[in-house]
Amino acid sequence: MGANNGKQYGSEGKGSSSISSDVSSSTDHTPTKAQKNVATSEDSDLSMRTLSTPSPALICPPTLPGFQNGRGSSTSSSSVTGETVAMVHSPPPTRLTHPLIRLAGRPQKEQASIDRLPDHSMVHIFSFLPTNQLCRCARVCRRWYNLAWDPRLWRTIRLTGETVHVDRALKVLTRRLCQDTPNVCLMLETVIVSGCRRLTDRGLYTIAQCCPELRRLEVSGCYNISNEAVFDVVSLCPNLEHLDVSGCSKVTCISLTREASIKLSPLHGKQISIRYLDMTDCFVLEDEGLHTIAAHCTQLTHLYLRRCVRLTDEGLRYLVIYCTSIKELSVSDCRFVSDFGLREIAKLESRLRYLSIAHCSRVTDVGIRYISKYCSKLRYLNARGCEGITDHGVEYLAKNCAKLKSLDIGKCPLVSDTGLECLALNCFNLKRLSLKSCESITGQGLQVVAANCFDLQMLNVQDCEVSVEALRFVKRHCKRCVIEHTNPAFF
Repeated sequence: MGANNGKQYGSEGKGSSSISSDVSSSTDHTPTKAQKNVATSEDSDLSMRTLSTPSPALICPPTLPGFQNGRGSSTSSSSVTGETVAMVHSPPPTRLTHPLIRLAGRPQKEQASIDRLPDHSMVHIFSFLPTNQLCRCARVCRRWYNLAWDPRLWRTIRLTGETVHVDRALKVLTRRLCQDTPNVCLMLETVIVSGCRRLTDRGLYTIAQCCPELRRLEVSGCYNISNEAVFDVVSLCPNLEHLDVSGCSKVTCISLTREASIKLSPLHGKQISIRYLDMTDCFVLEDEGLHTIAAHCTQLTHLYLRRCVRLTDEGLRYLVIYCTSIKELSVSDCRFVSDFGLREIAKLESRLRYLSIAHCSRVTDVGIRYISKYCSKLRYLNARGCEGITDHGVEYLAKNCAKLKSLDIGKCPLVSDTGLECLALNCFNLKRLSLKSCESITGQGLQVVAANCFDLQMLNVQDCEVSVEALRFVKRHCKRCVIEHTNPAFF
């Protein structure tokens, strides 16, 4: 396979010099002059072949020794910019055979042990490497170059780092991956560039143009992304199912129309296929934007709107009208969400399995009662900081959601041992329970929980007035339970 790929590599080089020219500002591949009194026919042929052959995109670290502004130099590197860029390098040539060089007298070196592995084993090893390391492996030798660009290794591109020139890296990578299928990367399904703050709309447009089979895109923390880039992706990548734009503060809408104010009409004849959407920390998102998202993304099953502080109960009403298949929903720290919003969420009924309403201070027992009555298959509830919840709300929850596995009612000062006992007598499958800063909880309530919930794996009683004896009782009955506490006498 390696030999065949080497021949193919030489043929693919023709017409590909444009890749190298795109990043000429980052690296210079001018061949060195031939020495005097030496026949230069083979040298020139090798140089031409090297320049015209596409090479891997290397995500170089900013402190790469011996490089100054992308050029080999032995002088001081005082002018190094410190940024990381996608550079194009030619693959290492095979054994150099110059007419005036005689190596016959020297014993040949033994083959490295890793070179004895077959191609399929090497490809399997390469499959565990991140994108930048895979590009580095492509520079070792011609065989590794051919194996590193095996299409099976390029279903995922993962780039990280605040200094990475992501737009350029994506351009070079997609162009190389499009070599066998012009202008289209049929194998690429996942792109993860979370935390790459230099990513702009231009980089996402490159992905949208070249990757029609894209299914997963994560750009969390890339605050230069706008609605325009999201429109390009969702309109040109019809198979996109997973989208993470958390921390992208400029994103206020996801739709198939360029203008967020234009609603989707039946004339469009299609919907966005996104099922997982994370818009955490999209502070500018409002009810109207959520309305548009719900109307265009009707197949949503997982939606996270943490700290979208402008959302109200009206936005949740729009959401439930269009997105009836939601299984997981988070509106944590959405301070305008109240019991009326929970009444709308309760219309999801038994489909809802995960709900987070942490620090929604307007939620009381009334909202918990709506959720308990209609969402009987709820498995996870985070109500930390909802100070309006009392023992009555916990009682409703325990009697109607008996399959509850995880519950966080920390910082709910009105919850006492009474509610805790009711919870323990009804929710036997409870695995995680957080009671942090619940001032009314004592050791008596914890002992009832430990005596009935044998599968308990995590218990948080930090800042609670709980005795050492009660903690030891829990540890004795729930042997696999990890107890988070602030009692220095218990260890």
